[in-house]
Amino acid sequence: MAEGHTITIEAGERHVRVVHGDQVLAETDRPLVLRETGCPARYYIPPEDVRVDLLTPSGTHTVCPFKGTASYWSLPDAPDLVWAYHEPKPEVAPIKDHLCFYDVDVS
Repeated sequence: MAEGHTITIEAGERHVRVVHGDQVLAETDRPLVLRETGCPARYYIPPEDVRVDLLTPSGTHTVCPFKGTASYWSLPDAPDLVWAYHEPKPEVAPIKDHLCFYDVDVS
């Protein structure tokens, strides 16, 4: 990692629910919480707890020097709403294939 840049991943202890419009896209009691310097905490959700059948793969890919290459999925009215790292860097291996949404409710 770059000097002064840190990433931590821990098991979340709170319930996470992702709703778009009136559809529940994900709901879990076992999120991973990723905290990265300069970024908001992000909840990575196991794929079994996500309605992947509602998502359409997008052609978007982004590269993070600390996490690797992310792939994205969309809803008809919400492009690139969710992403995942299929081959994350070793330092963040626990988030492999977990999905992360821009907006989540934590209860």
